[in-house]
Amino acid sequence: MKNRLPDLRAARGWSQADLAERLGVSRQTVNAVETGRYDPSLPLAFAIARLFAQPIESIFRPEPRSRRAATDS
Repeated sequence: MKNRLPDLRAARGWSQADLAERLGVSRQTVNAVETGRYDPSLPLAFAIARLFAQPIESIFRPEPRSRRAATDS
């Protein structure tokens, strides 16, 4: 999943630790979401959207399915 979290966070001058504190998660969680290694839970995605006052779909976008994944289905 792609996301705009690093840009939104940077626009407010927040570090990953700052964002993590506001969301009640670890900095490592924020890093993993930002780098796409972890897809946030629905409650966390809603909390992020609420914090930035934006719809979830303006922050998170699904990545196009890879060709291999499309043929595996």
